[in-house]
Amino acid sequence: MMKDPTARIATVERRGDYRLFSIETPEVAGRARPGQFLMIKVSSQPDPLLRRPISIHARENGRLEIFFQVTGRGTEILAGKDAGDTLDIIGPLGKGFSLDERLKGMRALCVGGGRGIAPIYFLAKELREIGALPVVLYGGKTAADIPLRAKFEEAGLPVLCSTDDGSYGFKGFVTGLAAREITSHLPAFLFACGPDAMMKAAARLAQSAGIPAEFSLESLMGCGIGACWGCVKRIRREGQEGWVKICEEGPVFPRSEIVWPEED
Repeated sequence: MMKDPTARIATVERRGDYRLFSIETPEVAGRARPGQFLMIKVSSQPDPLLRRPISIHARENGRLEIFFQVTGRGTEILAGKDAGDTLDIIGPLGKGFSLDERLKGMRALCVGGGRGIAPIYFLAKELREIGALPVVLYGGKTAADIPLRAKFEEAGLPVLCSTDDGSYGFKGFVTGLAAREITSHLPAFLFACGPDAMMKAAARLAQSAGIPAEFSLESLMGCGIGACWGCVKRIRREGQEGWVKICEEGPVFPRSEIVWPEED
């Protein structure tokens, strides 16, 4: 973990309610792994006081990319930044996805729902680097909610899209697309990030098919370093359930450890 109070925004892409920033921060970038995140100070003013957690979307040549959706006051302020502005960031934080060499030559489904696609690009590229065969499943409510589909294609990453309204790709939830893919060609592993309901459904699919899986959990974070206990989720380990700080011990957990809300 490092602090970079003068990370420079190199480029900004605006796609509706979504933003894609490229940030120059060589030392933080050098330590980043798929599934980790940054805590970003969005304003020099006292309000909003807390930093915002943003997933690391990509890493290249001393730069990190972040992809986020404007969902509240903090992200709205962040979305107003432009190329040349500086950001005060802390990172990389958290424990990311597993990049197991045993996946070499094996198919891995990488499922992203809505803004949950953010860490999937970095993950898919790193999986390819170790010789795995990633297939990205990208879901959104409408075609406007899958703005990164061309980026995956340009990177040579297989990507299948779904939209709830059928305006692009498979009509239905991304978990429906995942069920189809699992039935047609059983993968060796499943990774996912997105809304809890989506990941819960994906976890059931993986369990039914006997596929190991990892999920990046979302939670409100106050500090990002395990001090405030504001981001806890129930986790099961060695038969015991307890509250675990997502920022410190996650955000990525294996399927077998996650206690979904209806199981409480």
